[in-house]
Amino acid sequence: MSSLQPSHSLIVVGAGLAGWRLVEALRRDGFSGELLLLGAESQRPYDRPPLSKQVLSTKWTIDRAELASAERLKELNVNFLASHTATSLDVDTHCVKTSAGEQYRASHIVIATGSRARTLDYSATEHVHTVRTHDDVVRLLGELSEKDEPRDVVIIGGGFIGAEAATSLATLGHRVTVLEAMERPLMNVVGPDVATWLEGLAADADITLRGSQVVLDVVADAESLRVLMGDGSSIGASLVIVAVGALANCEWLESSGLEIRGGVVVDDHLSAGNDIWAIGDVARFTWRHDPFVEELRIEHWQTANDHAQYLAAQLLSAEPSPPLSMVPYFWSDQYGKKIQMLGHPAPTDEVTCVLGSPEEAKWLAIYSRDGLVTGLIALSHPRALMMSRDLVGEHSTVENALALQPWT
Repeated sequence: MSSLQPSHSLIVVGAGLAGWRLVEALRRDGFSGELLLLGAESQRPYDRPPLSKQVLSTKWTIDRAELASAERLKELNVNFLASHTATSLDVDTHCVKTSAGEQYRASHIVIATGSRARTLDYSATEHVHTVRTHDDVVRLLGELSEKDEPRDVVIIGGGFIGAEAATSLATLGHRVTVLEAMERPLMNVVGPDVATWLEGLAADADITLRGSQVVLDVVADAESLRVLMGDGSSIGASLVIVAVGALANCEWLESSGLEIRGGVVVDDHLSAGNDIWAIGDVARFTWRHDPFVEELRIEHWQTANDHAQYLAAQLLSAEPSPPLSMVPYFWSDQYGKKIQMLGHPAPTDEVTCVLGSPEEAKWLAIYSRDGLVTGLIALSHPRALMMSRDLVGEHSTVENALALQPWT
């Protein structure tokens, strides 16, 4: 690997958070070479988490989610090209081809193409919404504004985005029903115990949550939509949102020769090989949490930011960089509460509530495996969670954690 010099050029493919934070960090830390940022969308870089929260709830106008103004791009001397979707990469010549029919070459390439909302094929797919992009939310708010009255909204998927969208729309007075395929939302992420603790939050927010649901189709009639269920019933709706996860944007790399496995496989330094790196949602990287080693692709804001900061420092360092070291972190505001997690526990890990209780809907819990702390999760206890962060970073035992009680 060669560190970046003023004579070098860099193409960042993807103008989401990871790509933009990398560009900012490189310029902040002194890289003065040519910098090209390719964005698939027509907008300048913007932040996604506010879309399902502040923007969808109309607390913010959508322009507040923007990360990079035209002035800021000019100030950093970044050549930003919007509406340029990458279609292929030649790893030998570092040539990126785009949907605009153009080709771009650079000495270094960073892949930051992120992920997109997973969609489902329904009869009325053209009337079904997702909540992932700037245009998604503009379209959704536009449809809601057509009638100044509460709407019947069905959200298919009770994960983070589904719950956040449900919360935002309920605060606007809409009647929201969330349909979750699993017995309880988030069981595959937080495990069955914590999912049970969280289950009642939807009802407290006047949102109908139904688990173990099978959706067969969404059909349209003259003025509304109907969600057809596996048990033969149906649910009428004026608006339907699908929130069933995301897929990495890596199909454009299939002919590149890079290792693709549900994402771009990278080493401990985020390298995919030959002065090519991948960061953020699209990167499949190894998280080492001794004695546990996991290959992950994490779709969280903090991971995208951490990848960008680490790679910028590595690219500008004259000395070999240590392997990536980070503690995964995410948060979600849903049903009037804040959920936060540190680490990457398995849903089968043991859970111990160490502060508060599920009954009071305010608690902190430890995940553990073989007696070692693998993660922390909190509901409306942000300070206690952050005070306990070192339990994950230092590979603590549960016994030591309970003795130290850093959350107090």
